Amino acid sequence: MSKQNPNIKIVADNRKARFAYEIVDTLEAGLVLTGTEVKSLREGRSNIQESYASVEDGELWLINSYIPEYFAGNRFNHEPRRRRKLLVNKRQLAKLAQAVEREGMTMVPLKIYFNERGRAKLELAVARGKKLHDKREASKERDWEREKARLLKERY
Repeated sequence: MSKQNPNIKIVADNRKARFAYEIVDTLEAGLVLTGTEVKSLREGRSNIQESYASVEDGELWLINSYIPEYFAGNRFNHEPRRRRKLLVNKRQLAKLAQAVEREGMTMVPLKIYFNERGRAKLELAVARGKKLHDKREASKERDWEREKARLLKERY
């Protein structure tokens, strides 16, 4: 994303998600944040490694994401691991709920970033968990690509 547009600032990246899950579809969702959460995100200190999204009561929620307290926030600070509401339109929400309920998929956050307008956005993936043999296969493939690039580089 940031390679395409220099105005986008990536705050948190869930690199393990691409290894542990087979990504089927991605979409962009807005985040409902408080002022101290935005300031803390702008400092680049957040973690979405163990978080996931869930549809509850017709709304989409980001659960278990970590945005640390803003150091100058005093008593107006936020809870670091609170549930955060995600903003998507109704059609996207229905599609996500159907994928999770019927097809047994999960919603995994991939990135939190600030777009060109300075709004915090979340790249959310609908994914299917990989089995252990699939992970090994992906690891072998990645190692072979590295070795192939190394051999070609030495040759020329």
